[in-house]
Amino acid sequence: MLKQVAGILGLLLAVNAGADTVYVTLEKDNALAVVDAEAGALIKTVTVGQRPRGILLSKDGTQLYVATSDDDTIKIIDAETLAEIGQLPSGEDPETFAQSPDGAFLYVSNEDDNQVTVIDIKQRKVVARIPVGVEPEAVAVSPNNKWVVSASETTNMVHWIDPVSHQVVANTLVDPRPRGASFSADGKQLWVTSEMAGSLMIIDVASKKIIKKLALSIPTVTDDKIQPVGVVIDAAQRWAYVAMGPANRVAVINAQTLEVEKFLLVGQRVWNLAFSPDQKRLYTTNGVSNDISIIDLDTHKVIKSVAVGRYPWGIVSRP
Repeated sequence: MLKQVAGILGLLLAVNAGADTVYVTLEKDNALAVVDAEAGALIKTVTVGQRPRGILLSKDGTQLYVATSDDDTIKIIDAETLAEIGQLPSGEDPETFAQSPDGAFLYVSNEDDNQVTVIDIKQRKVVARIPVGVEPEAVAVSPNNKWVVSASETTNMVHWIDPVSHQVVANTLVDPRPRGASFSADGKQLWVTSEMAGSLMIIDVASKKIIKKLALSIPTVTDDKIQPVGVVIDAAQRWAYVAMGPANRVAVINAQTLEVEKFLLVGQRVWNLAFSPDQKRLYTTNGVSNDISIIDLDTHKVIKSVAVGRYPWGIVSRP
């Protein structure tokens, strides 16, 4: 009997250890959807502001930062109660942003103003506005906090920003319309997607040069539908994943060989990606089918789709 009880408790603990909550911004519903990832079910939806897109979790896991683009602000949401507890001055039309490793600063792309706004989170004030190229989109911060990068869609460049001087100190020319950017965990590589070229570029951080370019072609999909956007790399640097836009697939890339291994069919117009906290699952936002896909990363299989609301855009998870 005791062995049976211990077995049941062990199973429950194992299930709870893998449980997490997923938060999804709904661009057309002006809302935030909350999903129980273990059950694969929508828990609730709350209104957050006009046209929410980018979303991040604070380093301590207690707060969500949500870019409400048409409100020209980033809202601070309590992750438990989902109540708005403050706002950050983001500049006009915030869309994407990144957080410094210590959680002290946010770096926000302001597409209409061709700049990156730097926000001191604790003081809730702007500390710098950095001119970059035309239509900045993706923003990323290196794990060692040495670099902030901004990718400009029209200039077709990655701008390397010194986070101390708040100056652009180098530029890397990339394929047209760069949309996603992510550093590897060791900080040695920067992965950048090109929406128009249908490509993925891997940049050596030390030299700021492209060391590998992958054409993300799919035999059964026409080139005009291959529009890569979000990109993430796991902490072990074994795998990377790219959201393929209207191709409705996620590319699975071996992060060691830098080769595409397979494509996973998900929902329509896949935009952005987020790992579960234990990196056992990957979540995708599918803008046109109004759902998220849940991918098991041990098997690289899509295990469930969850309807969340109109135009899911940004996504993040917490334990």
